[in-house]
Amino acid sequence: MSAPQSRLQLVLATANPDKAAEIAAILGASGSVELLPRPPEVGEVDETGETLVENARLKARALAEATGRAAVADDTGLEVDALGGAPGVWSARFAGPEATYADNVARLLGDLAALADGGGERRARFKTVALVAFPDGSEVFAEGTVEGRIAGSPRGDAGFGYDPVFVPEEGDGRTFSEMPAAEKHELSHRGRAFRALARLLDARADPAGGDR
Repeated sequence: MSAPQSRLQLVLATANPDKAAEIAAILGASGSVELLPRPPEVGEVDETGETLVENARLKARALAEATGRAAVADDTGLEVDALGGAPGVWSARFAGPEATYADNVARLLGDLAALADGGGERRARFKTVALVAFPDGSEVFAEGTVEGRIAGSPRGDAGFGYDPVFVPEEGDGRTFSEMPAAEKHELSHRGRAFRALARLLDARADPAGGDR
């Protein structure tokens, strides 16, 4: 019988405690990954990329270079059809560089309300790219998407970001903020991206490849 494989250690690149908690809950549940906290001495990484993949790579690569360890990062965007795909890659900064979650939600609802039809069906989707950067310069990444619509006003007390106004298509009419965390993770963009990433990491760590 072969010895059990050690868990892959990944440094969390995110400085957002809400994201860190979700990533730990989703990716940590795979059992094959050990998440290490972001070192406090590593500064913020400017998200200058034009795509979710580019921003996730910037964050993961910066932490891999700073620590000499594999690092994991994600970037997430909310795309609203009636707003031409906005806020997209600018989701976290939609209402400005220092915007709070409430500021971003208020701008989103305000922009939709300003449209002649109020945004119509308010079709939208969340997209997440989850990426691991390795010290040798290699990387793996996965994507997750969930379709839905934007509610007329915030509902629920859980979650963060745009969760109070996002109603997933595969749900029962509740926003992500009205769902328990485990239920949200099953449907969410971040849950899908990180579960797919875990599968890629498991494949990379196959004994035939010898990557751990």
